[in-house]
Amino acid sequence: MKFDLKATFTFSNDISSIKKEIENFVSNYSKVIIEKDKSVKIENIKIQKNQLSLNVTSAGVFRPHNALLQMKNSMSQEFGKKHKLGVREIVIENYEIQFALEKKPLKKVTIPFADVKSKDKLATISLKNVDEEFLQRNYIDRMISLVKEKVENQYYEGKGEFWKLIWESGAKKPVWTKDPTEEMVKLGWLKQGPTKGKWFYRPQITAIMKTMEKIAVEEVLKPLGFQEIIESNIVPFDVWLKTGHLEGMPGEFYYIAEPATRDAEKWVRFVDLTKITKEVPFDELKKNVSIPNAGICYAQCPVIYWSFKGKTISEKSLPVLVYDNTAISGRYESGGRHGIERVDEFHRIEPVYIGTREQLLKLREKLLDRYKHVFNKIFELEWRMAWVTPWYMTQAGKIGDTSSQDTGTIDFEAYMPYRGDRKKSEWLEFQNLSILGDKYIKAFNIKAQKSELWSGCSGVGLERWTTAFLAQKGLDPNKWPAGFRKYLKELPKGIEFL
Repeated sequence: MKFDLKATFTFSNDISSIKKEIENFVSNYSKVIIEKDKSVKIENIKIQKNQLSLNVTSAGVFRPHNALLQMKNSMSQEFGKKHKLGVREIVIENYEIQFALEKKPLKKVTIPFADVKSKDKLATISLKNVDEEFLQRNYIDRMISLVKEKVENQYYEGKGEFWKLIWESGAKKPVWTKDPTEEMVKLGWLKQGPTKGKWFYRPQITAIMKTMEKIAVEEVLKPLGFQEIIESNIVPFDVWLKTGHLEGMPGEFYYIAEPATRDAEKWVRFVDLTKITKEVPFDELKKNVSIPNAGICYAQCPVIYWSFKGKTISEKSLPVLVYDNTAISGRYESGGRHGIERVDEFHRIEPVYIGTREQLLKLREKLLDRYKHVFNKIFELEWRMAWVTPWYMTQAGKIGDTSSQDTGTIDFEAYMPYRGDRKKSEWLEFQNLSILGDKYIKAFNIKAQKSELWSGCSGVGLERWTTAFLAQKGLDPNKWPAGFRKYLKELPKGIEFL
């Protein structure tokens, strides 16, 4: 890695009269740095009025921008006492950083704040007119990492996930081959919501979904000792920053804008326009709402982790087993919506578990047993389990099966008869189970008295469970498996419309 930096220090007063002292200071400081990294050079020292300009180059581990920050503090101490001088600001006029890449870029890479050029496996980022705050926030190293990440991603874009079958139930004869959502709409059980990707659930389908909820809690979670908690539907950005969601999927959130004020006088024009036009005056609305700083729940686990932020959990409380059943998830699906299984607003139960590696591996086996019990004995589904690893984990070699892989995700997929041949059609991912290692434990600084902690989650999507079941078993309760009929023998009469 090579660094070539040109910077200017601006002092509080003219330093021309102490030019020799400044030069001697820089020379001595250079000697101190060279003891740490022999490749560092400080050259082209120029003093004019209240400014000191210089070049810092390095081909080692020592970052020139770090040298500048340290130099500023030392100069302020040295010349503050002697000459009542201080450094007002540092400006990097030009900064070029060369570093090796593991692979040759397939296309041009762009990042904020800098120009990026590459030749074979060598990348160069160039920055101009960067201020001191930029240096202090450690942007430089993150920019280098981002370039490397983007080049690496070019080789995995479009490859999707690693997928490995680990278990399947075997074929089962479906009751019918119709799309359950379409049929429920015809029967009046469902109505598309007032905005895209949402549904209004009438009594019949509501009864089925509430039954799914009851089965998940009573057959899976309670037998394993999970305790219910209640969390907020609104997630602030700082939580998503820690979990990585904000940089991973910003185009999928529903953002929340708070009123900028409750002062009725500020809203008079908005109200008047609304009364006159009977339309929403959006231009006027923009004046009275603040920039979003939060969003609607995307998944319940981030806020659950936040609730443990900075806490030390007693050994006797491990593993922590909790679930939320109240926060409604919002995800902007755009053109990918279909039926009640791919929606912008859905209902799910989110179990989160925190414990030692050994505790979570044992819990995974217990969860798998409980899920198998529900899907085999109660639902009598045709389904399968697959080990899945997103492409960003695949490239790091984090793939495997449940016998050799500690962290990662198992997807549960159900055959959807209305989609066609079971071997050629897309199955529905209706459940998953993940162990995430210490990713979120470190992000939220969660500790135990003695143990090293891991965490995981296993979201239960009620719409997905319902669709998987109805796609295979139909809408007639008389044709449902006996195990499910123990929980729901008959449907409500519903509402008749003329």
